[in-house]
Amino acid sequence: MKKQFRIFALTLAVVVLAASFAGCGSSASSAASASTPAASSSAQGGKITIFQQKSEIYDQLVALAADYEKETGVQVEVWPIAGDDYYQNLKTYMSSESGPTVFSLNSKSEINEMSGYLADLSGLPVMSKIQDTLKGSTNEGTVIGVPYTAEGFGIVYNESLVKPADIDTTDKLVSFIGKSGDVTSFQLSQEDYFLIGHILNFPFAVQKDPVAFCQQVYKGEVKLADVSAFQDLAKIFDAIRQKEQSPVEVSYDDNCGNFATGKTASIHQGNWCYSLFKDYNVTFDMGITGVPVDGNTAVAVGVPSYWCVNGDASAQEQQLGKDFINWLYTSETGTHYLMDEFGFLPVVNGMKSTTLDPISQSIADSIASGNILPWTFNEEWPANIISNYLAPVAQEFFTTNMTQQEFLDKLNEAFVTAANE
Repeated sequence: MKKQFRIFALTLAVVVLAASFAGCGSSASSAASASTPAASSSAQGGKITIFQQKSEIYDQLVALAADYEKETGVQVEVWPIAGDDYYQNLKTYMSSESGPTVFSLNSKSEINEMSGYLADLSGLPVMSKIQDTLKGSTNEGTVIGVPYTAEGFGIVYNESLVKPADIDTTDKLVSFIGKSGDVTSFQLSQEDYFLIGHILNFPFAVQKDPVAFCQQVYKGEVKLADVSAFQDLAKIFDAIRQKEQSPVEVSYDDNCGNFATGKTASIHQGNWCYSLFKDYNVTFDMGITGVPVDGNTAVAVGVPSYWCVNGDASAQEQQLGKDFINWLYTSETGTHYLMDEFGFLPVVNGMKSTTLDPISQSIADSIASGNILPWTFNEEWPANIISNYLAPVAQEFFTTNMTQQEFLDKLNEAFVTAANE
């Protein structure tokens, strides 16, 4: 894999490096820890470089780098982000043997493509305090990534209108749907991920071995219509179709707005939706719980990005990179930046934040207790299946008289087709 990148990248790397640092302005050159890759190493404790894609935390990361050098004597050089194609730039750096010490990756596909460059992080002390489902790993099971933060989704509920115990089984949820008078009981929205992508994660994720189960479905060895968790989801969808406004008519903004104004008792969303709630004078308490297929109560939690260490760097530089990541998640200073400056959710057992919104706090509590399900949709499903295959099936279900059996058969066909393209 490395050779594939390196054939073309030596010359391109020079161009990318020049472009990356031209136009970054005085903010990068004036900061003690933000400099060009040509900067000299610290005379005290060595030097590492960091390249990551979250532009919204760049300035805070530069400040953290300066504090880290004060505490440890190790210089941390934060490379500025040029343009939108972070991942392509990263591949260019890595293939030309000029890669950063510490960098970020977003997904299982990126991890697998870059696996030849990734150092084994399984021995980091902090790893013993992180749930296994949140760690970044290769297909072979090698742990190579520490989670930045976490996001979660499930049923977001208004505590004044519904309690978790009222909807903790499929039968209870089906009975609750349509029973709230003028208030919508439970609502989805029309966007592909919010209509079917996220909620369909639950019957996959509750399986004993979601990865093996997905492969069985793709090979035609298991039919979704024969699995109880999928039967439960079909019942929930049918109740929505019969008793509530069609979700194909509800936008994300309206979905969140209806909930924030008390017009809807519960919605299927994630902690990201709280940013819209801020636009309203929300006075009620809220929480989040899992979709109760097969009696599940766990929310689905996943990781948007992972910290990784360059396995092509020298042994000394790799150790310095590992030390930095471990310090970031275990020290008082590092925790302050993660929680208060970056606004991340705690992913390490025992880590606390006093600045989380109610939904994020509920997800953080679920992570701490271990009551979470994986993002099977993000790790195991075929690429582009949600928009290209699953959303059309859901749209047809909510706008026709398609039976539950037909719905599950069509979903099954979609997975088999997409997985074998």
